[in-house]
Amino acid sequence: MNYDIIALDVDGTLLTDDHVLTPAVREAVREAHARGAEIVLCTGRGPASALPVLDALGLSGTMITHNGAATIDAAQRKVLHQYSIEATEVERFRSYCLRNGLHFDVNTALDMLIEGITPEAESMYRMFKAKPVMRDPKEPLPDGLVKFTLFGTKADLDIVEAEWNGWTHGLQHIRSGDMFIDVQHKEASKGTALRELAKVRGVDPSRVMAIGNYFNDVGMLAFAGLGVAVANAPDGVKEAADALTRSNEEDGVAHALRTYVFALHEKPSRGL
Repeated sequence: MNYDIIALDVDGTLLTDDHVLTPAVREAVREAHARGAEIVLCTGRGPASALPVLDALGLSGTMITHNGAATIDAAQRKVLHQYSIEATEVERFRSYCLRNGLHFDVNTALDMLIEGITPEAESMYRMFKAKPVMRDPKEPLPDGLVKFTLFGTKADLDIVEAEWNGWTHGLQHIRSGDMFIDVQHKEASKGTALRELAKVRGVDPSRVMAIGNYFNDVGMLAFAGLGVAVANAPDGVKEAADALTRSNEEDGVAHALRTYVFALHEKPSRGL
């Protein structure tokens, strides 16, 4: 095997736009696992909605969730590491969303909490197989938060993102999709979580491969010895990658594994 760890983003990369795991991708990922690579899902999803994807692959193991804010042992449903944020830090973002009628959820490593629901949000959660729990908004936010997520239309979130970019605060906010903005610990990222996992495993970065499609994947693409962007990725993400593969609608993950893992192939120069 050319790589000991293969980190895979889920939405827009491993799955199609309709959130389908195609047979070709499933078979290629399972073959990489059978040949000895550790398959690690690296996703903005929480564990509850990432686990069905891992189950669909017929695998278990470690998942990097919440954009790197929580690393989970899937078999034991155990938190291995997390970047916690204070409830007081989240309150500013929560108040903003309440004032502007924007849907949000707050997340601990294992649980997703909401204070209200819209038909659009309900459809979104159903699509992601997420099961948020309704909390009493009069109660204090819980300890151990790892992520605050805003959901809305692309046009609305473009406006929010531009406004939040002007804020001074101790957290980071990152666009994890056209319809999502995540607020989390300033050090949390897929890249930092993947680096820590590789260190624990004793795996050199040159033996790590990562495949992703969006701006929250840039850190792990840069860290990995081979960072691959799918063809549907924005230009800024492609520029951070070593190589490109086909889109998520064209079995891009399977194509990348066949090209760089199953076949002897010289590592491309970064920036292609």
